[in-house]
Amino acid sequence: MTSIISYNKLWKVLIDKGMNKKDLKLASGISTTAIAKLGKGENLNTDTLLKVCDVLNCDISDICEVVRMNDGLE
Repeated sequence: MTSIISYNKLWKVLIDKGMNKKDLKLASGISTTAIAKLGKGENLNTDTLLKVCDVLNCDISDICEVVRMNDGLE
């Protein structure tokens, strides 16, 4: 079984707060590369995720989750 990280929760939080990716980038000070990685569901370091949480006043579990994928090897 393979696990991936999903940031779908983050996009919902942004919508709820009336923000977009550019707003998040400016408010948190994270890089354009980090925003792109979020959009692609790629891994980010915890420092970056904590900056996002600080701006959104939330916990990491509010912006991302682990999704387990069946890779067909079972």
